[in-house]
Amino acid sequence: MKGPAQLSDAGQMEEAGAVKSTTEPEAQPVPSRRRRRPEPTPAQRALGLLVRREHSERELARKLRARGISGEDAHAAVQKLKAAGWQDDGRFAESLIRNRAAAGFGPLRIRAELGTHGLDREAVTAAMEGFDGDWNEIARELVGRRFGAAGTLDRAQQRKAAELLIRRGFGGDQIRAATRFDPDE
Repeated sequence: MKGPAQLSDAGQMEEAGAVKSTTEPEAQPVPSRRRRRPEPTPAQRALGLLVRREHSERELARKLRARGISGEDAHAAVQKLKAAGWQDDGRFAESLIRNRAAAGFGPLRIRAELGTHGLDREAVTAAMEGFDGDWNEIARELVGRRFGAAGTLDRAQQRKAAELLIRRGFGGDQIRAATRFDPDE
């Protein structure tokens, strides 16, 4: 290969990458042909959140405020979506109960979580009564997954299973049914 001093003309030097031509204009960045999207309205932002999953009224307003929307505008957007049927606390409660029960959580824990979402006592009670699952069966399945089919035969394992179910929000009757453990014995 020839060195830079051995190349005869500037064209050969450019091809070799030795010298950059100063006669060519530098490439200007091409302006983007896309238009900037207009800023979404508070209702559009709230709808974007609702498309992903159900939200309670309180949770939706809190998320909108966290995204820089004033409290008044957030409340108005949530009320607009509620009136149009996009946001419904009852539907949110049913969805949360189904999801948490499928994850192995009990009725006490789920009821407490629904309370943190700002649902009133009547709405929580109605949603819990509308749940068509069997809490005893859910507790048994959770114990079976964690301890195996014959895992709760000795007292120590029964106690551990009972403690797990307590942490998960199951009541005493459900714990006894799932573990055959009675602390009074």
